[in-house]
Amino acid sequence: MNSFKYNPPKEPFLDILFHDEHIMVVNKPSGLLSVPGRLPENHDSIIARIQTMHADAMAVHRLDMDTSGIMVVGLNKQAISNLGRQFNIKTVSKRYVALVNGEIPESGEVNLPLRCDIENRPLQIVDFKQGKECKTLFSKLKNCIISDEYQSDNISAVKLTPVTGRSHQLRVHMAQIGHPILGDRFYASEEVMNKTDRLCLHAFYLKFSHPETNQPLEFSVKTDFLNNLPSL
Repeated sequence: MNSFKYNPPKEPFLDILFHDEHIMVVNKPSGLLSVPGRLPENHDSIIARIQTMHADAMAVHRLDMDTSGIMVVGLNKQAISNLGRQFNIKTVSKRYVALVNGEIPESGEVNLPLRCDIENRPLQIVDFKQGKECKTLFSKLKNCIISDEYQSDNISAVKLTPVTGRSHQLRVHMAQIGHPILGDRFYASEEVMNKTDRLCLHAFYLKFSHPETNQPLEFSVKTDFLNNLPSL
Protein backbone atom coordinates (compact mmCIF):
# COMPACT_ATOMS: atom_id res chain seq x y z
CA MET A 1 0.00 0.00 0.00
CA ASN A 2 2.88 2.37 0.76
CA SER A 3 4.37 1.77 -2.70
CA PHE A 4 1.18 2.87 -4.46
CA LYS A 5 1.67 5.42 -7.25
CA TYR A 6 -1.29 7.34 -8.62
CA ASN A 7 -1.61 6.74 -12.34
CA PRO A 8 -5.22 7.50 -13.35
CA PRO A 9 -6.61 6.58 -16.77
CA LYS A 10 -6.48 9.51 -19.19
CA GLU A 11 -9.01 8.36 -21.78
CA PRO A 12 -11.78 9.14 -21.99
CA PHE A 13 -11.28 12.48 -20.28
CA LEU A 14 -14.92 12.34 -19.13
CA ASP A 15 -17.50 9.67 -19.93
CA ILE A 16 -20.59 11.90 -19.75
CA LEU A 17 -24.01 10.29 -19.38
CA PHE A 18 -26.00 13.51 -18.90
CA HIS A 19 -25.10 17.20 -18.94
CA ASP A 20 -27.10 20.40 -18.60
CA GLU A 21 -26.51 23.76 -16.93
CA HIS A 22 -27.22 22.35 -13.46
CA ILE A 23 -25.69 18.88 -13.25
CA MET A 24 -23.34 16.47 -14.92
CA VAL A 25 -23.64 12.70 -14.60
CA VAL A 26 -20.53 10.72 -15.45
CA ASN A 27 -19.28 7.15 -15.51
CA LYS A 28 -16.10 7.23 -13.40
CA PRO A 29 -13.40 4.73 -14.34
CA SER A 30 -11.60 2.60 -11.78
CA GLY A 31 -8.31 4.24 -10.81
CA LEU A 32 -9.46 7.87 -10.94
CA LEU A 33 -10.14 9.88 -7.77
CA SER A 34 -13.56 11.46 -7.29
CA VAL A 35 -12.06 14.64 -5.80
CA PRO A 36 -8.50 16.01 -5.82
CA GLY A 37 -6.07 14.48 -3.35
CA ARG A 38 -4.01 16.52 -0.91
CA LEU A 39 -0.77 16.26 -2.89
CA PRO A 40 -0.31 18.10 -6.20
CA GLU A 41 0.46 14.85 -8.02
CA ASN A 42 -2.95 13.56 -6.93
CA HIS A 43 -4.96 16.50 -8.25
CA ASP A 44 -6.40 14.74 -11.30
CA SER A 45 -9.95 13.63 -10.50
CA ILE A 46 -13.53 13.67 -11.74
CA ILE A 47 -14.12 17.06 -10.08
CA ALA A 48 -10.87 18.58 -11.38
CA ARG A 49 -11.76 17.48 -14.90
CA ILE A 50 -15.32 18.82 -14.68
CA GLN A 51 -13.99 22.12 -13.27
CA THR A 52 -12.14 22.70 -16.53
CA MET A 53 -15.64 23.18 -17.98
CA HIS A 54 -17.56 24.39 -14.89
CA ALA A 55 -15.43 26.21 -12.33
CA ASP A 56 -18.07 26.03 -9.57
CA ALA A 57 -18.64 22.27 -9.81
CA MET A 58 -18.52 20.36 -6.52
CA ALA A 59 -18.95 16.75 -5.46
CA VAL A 60 -22.10 15.82 -3.56
CA HIS A 61 -21.03 12.19 -3.12
CA ARG A 62 -17.96 10.12 -3.89
CA LEU A 63 -16.85 6.77 -5.17
CA ASP A 64 -13.62 5.17 -3.96
CA MET A 65 -10.75 5.70 -6.36
CA ASP A 66 -10.71 1.97 -7.18
CA THR A 67 -14.49 1.82 -7.69
CA SER A 68 -16.02 2.58 -11.08
CA GLY A 69 -19.49 3.80 -11.88
CA ILE A 70 -22.05 6.57 -11.89
CA MET A 71 -21.52 9.92 -10.16
CA VAL A 72 -23.69 13.04 -10.26
CA VAL A 73 -21.98 16.42 -9.81
CA GLY A 74 -23.63 19.77 -9.08
CA LEU A 75 -22.51 22.62 -11.33
CA ASN A 76 -23.85 25.59 -9.35
CA LYS A 77 -24.63 26.43 -5.72
CA GLN A 78 -28.35 25.70 -5.95
CA ALA A 79 -27.83 22.33 -7.60
CA ILE A 80 -25.05 21.39 -5.16
CA SER A 81 -27.23 22.25 -2.17
CA ASN A 82 -30.27 20.42 -3.53
CA LEU A 83 -28.36 17.27 -4.43
CA GLY A 84 -26.52 17.29 -1.12
CA ARG A 85 -29.86 17.40 0.69
CA GLN A 86 -31.16 14.44 -1.33
CA PHE A 87 -28.15 12.36 -0.31
CA ASN A 88 -28.44 13.47 3.31
CA ILE A 89 -32.09 12.49 3.64
CA LYS A 90 -31.45 9.26 1.72
CA THR A 91 -33.88 9.75 -1.15
CA VAL A 92 -31.19 8.80 -3.68
CA SER A 93 -31.19 5.16 -4.84
CA LYS A 94 -27.82 3.48 -5.47
CA ARG A 95 -26.98 -0.03 -6.65
CA TYR A 96 -23.62 -1.71 -7.16
CA VAL A 97 -22.38 -4.91 -8.72
CA ALA A 98 -19.26 -6.78 -7.63
CA LEU A 99 -17.31 -9.98 -8.08
CA VAL A 100 -16.52 -11.56 -4.73
CA ASN A 101 -14.48 -14.53 -3.66
CA GLY A 102 -16.35 -17.72 -2.77
CA GLU A 103 -19.95 -18.88 -3.14
CA ILE A 104 -21.96 -16.15 -1.46
CA PRO A 105 -25.45 -16.92 -0.05
CA GLU A 106 -28.49 -16.16 -2.19
CA SER A 107 -29.22 -12.95 -0.28
CA GLY A 108 -28.75 -11.29 3.07
CA GLU A 109 -27.73 -8.16 4.90
CA VAL A 110 -24.65 -7.02 6.79
CA ASN A 111 -24.96 -4.77 9.85
CA LEU A 112 -21.49 -3.88 11.09
CA PRO A 113 -20.61 -0.38 12.40
CA LEU A 114 -17.50 1.20 10.89
CA ARG A 115 -15.00 3.87 11.76
CA CYS A 116 -11.73 5.08 10.29
CA ASP A 117 -8.63 3.13 11.28
CA ILE A 118 -6.72 6.19 12.51
CA GLU A 119 -3.31 4.56 12.30
CA ASN A 120 -3.93 3.11 8.84
CA ARG A 121 -5.84 5.71 6.85
CA PRO A 122 -7.85 5.43 4.65
CA LEU A 123 -8.76 1.96 5.92
CA GLN A 124 -11.99 1.42 7.85
CA ILE A 125 -12.53 -1.05 10.69
CA VAL A 126 -15.48 -2.58 12.49
CA ASP A 127 -16.00 -0.99 15.91
CA PHE A 128 -19.14 -1.78 17.92
CA LYS A 129 -18.43 1.00 20.43
CA GLN A 130 -17.29 3.96 18.33
CA GLY A 131 -18.29 2.93 14.82
CA LYS A 132 -21.16 4.50 12.88
CA GLU A 133 -24.22 2.48 11.89
CA CYS A 134 -23.59 0.70 8.61
CA LYS A 135 -25.94 -1.57 6.64
CA THR A 136 -25.59 -3.34 3.30
CA LEU A 137 -28.05 -5.58 1.45
CA PHE A 138 -26.75 -8.18 -0.97
CA SER A 139 -28.16 -10.69 -3.46
CA LYS A 140 -26.33 -13.22 -5.60
CA LEU A 141 -26.67 -12.66 -9.35
CA LYS A 142 -27.69 -15.78 -11.25
CA ASN A 143 -28.37 -14.31 -14.68
CA CYS A 144 -25.35 -12.05 -15.08
CA ILE A 145 -22.52 -13.32 -17.26
CA ILE A 146 -19.00 -12.70 -16.01
CA SER A 147 -16.70 -11.42 -18.76
CA ASP A 148 -14.15 -13.94 -19.99
CA GLU A 149 -11.13 -11.98 -18.76
CA TYR A 150 -12.53 -11.91 -15.22
CA GLN A 151 -13.48 -15.58 -15.03
CA SER A 152 -11.90 -17.34 -12.06
CA ASP A 153 -12.50 -20.34 -9.83
CA ASN A 154 -14.81 -20.01 -6.83
CA ILE A 155 -16.23 -16.51 -7.36
CA SER A 156 -19.73 -15.00 -7.27
CA ALA A 157 -21.36 -12.02 -8.96
CA VAL A 158 -23.42 -10.02 -6.49
CA LYS A 159 -25.68 -6.96 -6.37
CA LEU A 160 -25.04 -4.65 -3.43
CA THR A 161 -27.38 -2.02 -2.01
CA PRO A 162 -25.84 0.33 0.57
CA VAL A 163 -28.55 1.44 3.01
CA THR A 164 -25.99 3.74 4.61
CA GLY A 165 -23.13 5.42 2.76
CA ARG A 166 -19.93 5.00 4.77
CA SER A 167 -16.44 5.10 3.30
CA HIS A 168 -15.33 1.66 2.04
CA GLN A 169 -18.60 0.22 3.37
CA LEU A 170 -19.17 -2.40 0.67
CA ARG A 171 -15.54 -3.46 0.62
CA VAL A 172 -15.32 -3.96 4.38
CA HIS A 173 -18.71 -5.64 4.70
CA MET A 174 -17.97 -8.19 1.97
CA ALA A 175 -14.56 -8.95 3.48
CA GLN A 176 -16.06 -9.29 6.96
CA ILE A 177 -18.53 -11.99 5.86
CA GLY A 178 -15.75 -13.94 4.16
CA HIS A 179 -16.35 -12.81 0.58
CA PRO A 180 -13.83 -10.05 -0.21
CA ILE A 181 -14.17 -8.24 -3.51
CA LEU A 182 -11.77 -9.36 -6.22
CA GLY A 183 -8.88 -6.96 -6.75
CA ASP A 184 -9.30 -5.25 -3.35
CA ARG A 185 -5.82 -4.07 -2.32
CA PHE A 186 -7.05 -3.00 1.13
CA TYR A 187 -9.25 -5.77 2.49
CA ALA A 188 -8.58 -8.93 0.44
CA SER A 189 -5.80 -11.47 0.75
CA GLU A 190 -2.97 -11.27 -1.76
CA GLU A 191 -4.43 -14.24 -3.62
CA VAL A 192 -7.87 -12.63 -4.00
CA MET A 193 -6.37 -9.22 -4.77
CA ASN A 194 -4.33 -10.72 -7.61
CA LYS A 195 -7.26 -12.51 -9.25
CA THR A 196 -7.94 -9.33 -11.27
CA ASP A 197 -6.11 -6.15 -12.20
CA ARG A 198 -8.84 -3.87 -10.83
CA LEU A 199 -11.28 -3.69 -7.93
CA CYS A 200 -14.37 -5.47 -9.23
CA LEU A 201 -16.87 -3.03 -7.72
CA HIS A 202 -19.07 -0.85 -9.93
CA ALA A 203 -21.86 1.64 -9.17
CA PHE A 204 -24.20 0.59 -11.98
CA TYR A 205 -27.41 2.44 -11.02
CA LEU A 206 -28.28 5.87 -9.63
CA LYS A 207 -31.69 7.53 -9.23
CA PHE A 208 -32.35 11.04 -7.91
CA SER A 209 -34.48 14.12 -8.59
CA HIS A 210 -33.25 16.86 -10.90
CA PRO A 211 -32.35 19.82 -8.63
CA GLU A 212 -34.09 22.37 -10.85
CA THR A 213 -37.12 20.55 -12.32
CA ASN A 214 -37.59 17.97 -9.54
CA GLN A 215 -38.15 15.36 -12.24
CA PRO A 216 -36.87 11.87 -11.36
CA LEU A 217 -33.73 10.87 -13.24
CA GLU A 218 -32.26 7.39 -13.33
CA PHE A 219 -29.13 6.08 -14.95
CA SER A 220 -27.57 2.67 -15.39
CA VAL A 221 -24.31 1.67 -17.03
CA LYS A 222 -22.61 -1.67 -17.43
CA THR A 223 -19.11 -2.58 -16.35
CA ASP A 224 -16.26 -4.42 -18.03
CA PHE A 225 -16.38 -7.38 -15.63
CA LEU A 226 -20.02 -8.29 -16.42
CA ASN A 227 -21.48 -8.73 -19.89
CA ASN A 228 -24.94 -7.58 -18.82
CA LEU A 229 -26.68 -5.61 -16.10
CA PRO A 230 -28.79 -7.12 -13.31
CA SER A 231 -32.42 -6.26 -12.74
CA LEU A 232 -33.06 -3.71 -10.03
